Amino acid sequence: MPRVPRLTGVATAALVLGLVTAAPATGDEPLVTDARVVAHFDLTAGQTPENIALDPDGSADLTFAFARQVAHVTPDGGTRVRATLPHVANPATPLVHSAVVTGIARAHDGTLYVNYATGTSETGIWRLPPDGGAPEQITALPADGLPDGLTLDERRGVLYAADSVRGTVWRVPQTGGTATAWATDTELAPLRAPNASGRGANGIKVRRDAVWVSNTDRGTLLRIPVAPDGTAGAVETRADGLGGIDDFAFPGNGRSVLAALNSGNKVVLVRPDGTVTPLLTAQDGLSNPTSVAVRGRTVYVPSSASATRHDPNLHLARLRHLLGRG
Repeated sequence: MPRVPRLTGVATAALVLGLVTAAPATGDEPLVTDARVVAHFDLTAGQTPENIALDPDGSADLTFAFARQVAHVTPDGGTRVRATLPHVANPATPLVHSAVVTGIARAHDGTLYVNYATGTSETGIWRLPPDGGAPEQITALPADGLPDGLTLDERRGVLYAADSVRGTVWRVPQTGGTATAWATDTELAPLRAPNASGRGANGIKVRRDAVWVSNTDRGTLLRIPVAPDGTAGAVETRADGLGGIDDFAFPGNGRSVLAALNSGNKVVLVRPDGTVTPLLTAQDGLSNPTSVAVRGRTVYVPSSASATRHDPNLHLARLRHLLGRG
């Protein structure tokens, strides 16, 4: 959920990522421990981390929304910019009025897919080959939309992109081509109230035979079944009261979710029954968290500092145990 930063300089951030191991939980021990900020970014350089994808070795790829960059970070802390999306003259992206790189998804072969929102014909899904070649637009999306979260279902060979402004989930062949408005229900739309952000469908993940979507304005977590023919089933609300929800991740094999609440500076655990438990807060170093990723028991949380205007960063914490199939 990018917001406009004040861009006045260029800087390079160095990250140190370490995989951590977890001890089993006992008694009333907290679910999350060892919370810490492991990297600080330069707000003035547009290094506002928006989304994250993890490699099998624990390295990470982050989108820096307003720098139009994708950066790769190795477990030993080595950092390099994998790609910078093309400059767009006179961008007219709804809400943000700048060209921004938002959601990111990774294929098993290392290919990356990112959403690029510009308010022009360059708006769409772009592919970054694993060999370091130039980014290539594989699908155009409406210029008057704001593609935000992105997820990949390799089993079906499709990508799903959540459009925050149009309240639409787009379905696109992984190889590229024409986008289909897969789901357009009211539950995905932004609110039109005076104090609403204008952002609806935002974070998105594939889980078994369903697509899960967050709605920022409505504070909801939604589940959309995928029918055998690939069409969208009826939207189910799995949790509400999640003010400022951005993207999210599943911390185990079940339906429990770790969700980033951007405006609340929190990461919360949402259980299958809708119960919400805060796990990380601004006191732990969060600064408008935008997304969550989990590798084993390591939790990664990028923060964009979109409203705090202080300390965009990458946060790590440790899960004491994974959550089951509930």
